[in-house]
Amino acid sequence: MAYDIKDINLADKGRQRILWADKDMPVLAQIRKRFEEEKPFQGLKMSCCLHVTAETANLMRTLTAGGADVLLCASNPLSTQDDIAASLCRDFGVEVHAIRGEDNETYYKHLASAIAHNPNVTMDDGADLVSEILKKHPELYDRVLCSMEETTTGVIRLRAMEKDGVLKFPVIAVNDVQTKFMFDNRYGTGQSTLDGIIRATDVLLAGKTFVVAGYGWCGKGLASRARGMGANVVVTEVDNIKALEAVMDGFRVMPMLEAAKIADVICTVTGDIHVIREEHFNVMKNGCVVSNSGHFDVEIDLVALNKIASKIEENVKPNVNAYYLSDGRVVYVLAEGRLVNLACAEGHPASVMDMSFATQALASEYAVKNKGKLDKKVYVLPHEVEQQIAATKLESMNVSIDTLTEEQVSYLNSWETGT
Repeated sequence: MAYDIKDINLADKGRQRILWADKDMPVLAQIRKRFEEEKPFQGLKMSCCLHVTAETANLMRTLTAGGADVLLCASNPLSTQDDIAASLCRDFGVEVHAIRGEDNETYYKHLASAIAHNPNVTMDDGADLVSEILKKHPELYDRVLCSMEETTTGVIRLRAMEKDGVLKFPVIAVNDVQTKFMFDNRYGTGQSTLDGIIRATDVLLAGKTFVVAGYGWCGKGLASRARGMGANVVVTEVDNIKALEAVMDGFRVMPMLEAAKIADVICTVTGDIHVIREEHFNVMKNGCVVSNSGHFDVEIDLVALNKIASKIEENVKPNVNAYYLSDGRVVYVLAEGRLVNLACAEGHPASVMDMSFATQALASEYAVKNKGKLDKKVYVLPHEVEQQIAATKLESMNVSIDTLTEEQVSYLNSWETGT
């Protein structure tokens, strides 16, 4: 197997962590058991550009159980867990091309390996793999049956591709499925982002002013958890409706230029570029901690910060860089502006990723079953598949719910009965 990882000898620790995560992923385990029997991906090649974590490893196990020939590369240079990569190669037959801290050249070399795998199905976390195929590999346009996209950022890019007429195969926006975004983005990002910030800085959040840039599902989760730890939470937004929702949820809302003046900690979760810029750095308090939990490392304008810094001290703590400004203030940037929850912690809890990756697995099966029936568009998974995932998760939690009576079903499907 032509893998490219840090050290195969890390596999023992990685296997232990993969199996530990697996115990909190009962929905995916149930799907894996069925896939072992039915082999829905027999004879297919799959290339996956995802965060190489213990939870992702259990998704890879599920795909291979379904008969797929799977190659995994990293979707972020700082999110790879090297022991997990080693165990996937040694213990589970998955070819991995990912090394934590890989430079930009290596990152794109690993993407090239995923493309050279000649996939029939791709999985993306940010749409880098699809983008590379569309820009440079027309020979794969007819070969790829479908692609799955895991992130808000990636879906935004893919919808832009569809609008511009450059999308050459169907894509399922896994991120837009409720069993993904309502749980992964809100509960997963909310908890794991705080975990990363606290691990990196050892900051006490109680009493601090914590600024959340963006009030989408990730921002809602992060703001809620920060408030739960006693922080004074401020939200910044560019969308009137989301800003209004934040106000009605009890948060202060103001422009970033005002929020930066009072912030002790800032975290961006927008998916957009240069949310924190030079004018914001110029007014920050001494010692302000700046981080990002959006997908790419573009939300914090580090080029501008480098320009105005009189001195930069790297790794004052692991994953913490200090930028000293000419007036004596210091700004601390976590994880080089990359995903703080994965670079400084271990990403989402396994029980959350159980939902997301169950959705990924079933979306892949849906795409393969509907080969040739899907247009070159961005799709959302059918509602009945979401209901199936949610029902299985509730069952694993020993939670029961009511069912509609025949009378209630009839009432909901009729119009004759009024007040």
